[in-house]
Amino acid sequence: MVIINQEFLEEQTAVIPYNNRGTFYGDGVFETLRCYKGKALLFEEHYFRLMSSMRILRMNIPDFFTPEFLEESIMGLLQKQGLNKDHARIRITVWRKSGGFYTPKDLSVNYSISSTILPSKFKNVTKKEIDLFKDHFVYGSMLSSLKSTNKAVNILAGIYAVENEYDDLFLLNQDKMVVEAISGNVFLRNGNVIKTPPISDGCLNGIMRAHIIKQFKKMLNYEFNEETITPFELQRADEIFVTNIINGVQSVTKYRKKSYETDTANELLQMLNDTFFD
Repeated sequence: MVIINQEFLEEQTAVIPYNNRGTFYGDGVFETLRCYKGKALLFEEHYFRLMSSMRILRMNIPDFFTPEFLEESIMGLLQKQGLNKDHARIRITVWRKSGGFYTPKDLSVNYSISSTILPSKFKNVTKKEIDLFKDHFVYGSMLSSLKSTNKAVNILAGIYAVENEYDDLFLLNQDKMVVEAISGNVFLRNGNVIKTPPISDGCLNGIMRAHIIKQFKKMLNYEFNEETITPFELQRADEIFVTNIINGVQSVTKYRKKSYETDTANELLQMLNDTFFD
């Protein structure tokens, strides 16, 4: 089952117009949420990021798109899927209605909500081989911080990673500084000092990123900074990990010839599981 514009549909009958602007122009945004027992983790943060993204892209937000409406829609879909007692992944996709060429004729939107099961609570599934992706760059701007349906750099990096047998790749911005991994934000640890690139460098404004930053600011045994990360710093780090809402925290265990520790990532995972799961 999926939801399209308030209607529950079987996947095989859930069709949208061939000329939708999400397909034609990447004119859309999405949110990926992790749910447990029918409730979305950090739902309020996801909701406000979605609303902010829609406003930045000048989409008309439907009056019924309230937090309560979306929460009830998610819970209803999970119940129909039999996933209301499990770990699950939800994707909310919003795209502008058909019409026009680059300039839309209608600023109103369509949307879908879909769900899939997740196997368990957060686990540190390490990224054993990782390198830099140099073929294309992320250009740091307000748009690069959005979770838009136009993710060409991430897609091409993913293809390159598969072709060259990497578990992930670091993406660079126009200044050739490290901004993120293919599917998550990047953190480095040197001793007790933690760093992650600022949003202004071009990284996604990640929900798990923001949550982890809040935790580090409360932890007296770490010093935290949002600072630009150069590729040279990767090999000097004691630990590197990648964060996103689905996997939580994943350690990078090898970059080129350097191997890394996993202590902080494991500490964070324990904290996340204690916070969010029974």
